[in-house]
Amino acid sequence: MDTDKVLAALSYFSVLFAGIIFPIIVYFVTTNSNVKSHAKKALFSHLIPLIPIPVVGLIFIIGILSDVGQMMYSAFLFIGVGLSIILSVVVLIWNIIKGVKVLQNE
Repeated sequence: MDTDKVLAALSYFSVLFAGIIFPIIVYFVTTNSNVKSHAKKALFSHLIPLIPIPVVGLIFIIGILSDVGQMMYSAFLFIGVGLSIILSVVVLIWNIIKGVKVLQNE
């Protein structure tokens, strides 16, 4: 099996074991432009689940500081955390699919 294909696929699979560290290392270490492209895509896809964290944190802080009803605060927090979990699972599945495709097609 080609080392470049394995590195590109591992950049996607690293969502399971090394988070954003592995794609960054692959991006800066490799000289192959195709592997760099996959490492960059994998890195950005690993960062997507971090986007809702400030929003959920803001909802949490607003709920603590304001006099919003407990039911409304709980609902917003529950929806925010639920959407974050769903987004993380979708990104996990997408990265696994992309890693398998890289190993099969290229």
